[in-house]
Amino acid sequence: MTRPFHSMAGAITVAGLLAGLVLVGTHGKAWPHDAPTGWAYPQNCCSGIDCREVPDADIIEGARGYEIRKTHELIPMTDPKVKMSPDGKFHWCSVGGLNDSRTICLFVPGRGA
Repeated sequence: MTRPFHSMAGAITVAGLLAGLVLVGTHGKAWPHDAPTGWAYPQNCCSGIDCREVPDADIIEGARGYEIRKTHELIPMTDPKVKMSPDGKFHWCSVGGLNDSRTICLFVPGRGA
């Protein structure tokens, strides 16, 4: 009688370990997190906390570039920080994900490098 229980417990343990490996394999990576629409922020822009989608009103597009309203930074359109947004929305990556820190990357709809 102990044999089937032991085998079942072993199978449950193995299944749990495999599930854990799958979770670590998909979510425990040491690279950037995903945007809400599913694309991954590049590693050079994000350390897992730096990037987020922002409302259009947070970014002002002008002749001289993009102004980040929260920091008043002006980022020229030709700056390597400006990248094309895969989902057509603005995404802002700032140091530590803070609203008052410098910009690492800015993803803009339909423009950029």
